Amino acid sequence: MLHITGRRADGYHELQTLFQFLDHGDELYFRRRGDGQVHLTPALPDVAHDDNLIIRAAQLLQRESGCRLGVDIHLDKRLPLGGGLGGGSSDAATTLLALDKLWGLQLGEERLAALGLTLGADVPVFVRGRAAWAEGIGERLTAVELDTPWFVVIHPGVMVSTPAVFRAPQLTRHTPPISMARALQGAATWRNDCEATVRMLYPEVARAIDWLAGQAPTMLTGTGACLFARLTSETQADSILRRINHDWQAFKARGHNVSPLHAALGYAGNGPVSCWPDATY
Repeated sequence: MLHITGRRADGYHELQTLFQFLDHGDELYFRRRGDGQVHLTPALPDVAHDDNLIIRAAQLLQRESGCRLGVDIHLDKRLPLGGGLGGGSSDAATTLLALDKLWGLQLGEERLAALGLTLGADVPVFVRGRAAWAEGIGERLTAVELDTPWFVVIHPGVMVSTPAVFRAPQLTRHTPPISMARALQGAATWRNDCEATVRMLYPEVARAIDWLAGQAPTMLTGTGACLFARLTSETQADSILRRINHDWQAFKARGHNVSPLHAALGYAGNGPVSCWPDATY
């Protein structure tokens, strides 16, 4: 769910939302350098090097800690750019947590979450790594336990401009706040206040939502362009994937209440984020 409950004087919008993690995402690999340089491969199309959240996170950590070490980072980009899935925010959080370990900084989760907030409102939830009820601009987090359904996620092949959505005059901005307890009563109470505006501005997103809604309950994620259906089984997900328009990107994933990032860094189990062999953690 994503409710917009107000607009602040600084232009940011007050939100109420629920975050949950997927077992499908970008993968990052880190190798420590001794010369202070931060290198990322490959370059992302249409994203300037200094604007990439991975680079910004690493350089921010260097400045704040005084660390003189550097890092080679390799990114396997699996999530669509601008899809509303939090890929960039997750990559930034991954970089903060991985380099805190790799460089031996031991700044701790609270400090890293605060640094992450300066990079983006969604970064702290990925730093903390637990499914959460979020308020404010998304930074006030309360850990929650959600059910863990299967999802089908579709990207209909268009880029949605988040600033354009939030500038749109018709956007719902004054949804009455609800309690966390009410939000956790179940999906019947959930909606995304951005969906009507995104439908109007991006007809291809509207077409994809309408198609997937004919298969299972469907919702926009963030400001899009991705949309998702919550499903009861992997078999149901596979059946939907076989019928999806070939012009759309799509994948299936399982919901999780602990992020793959935290699993990969040893907080629980194993996961996809790793170091190259000569790294030290």
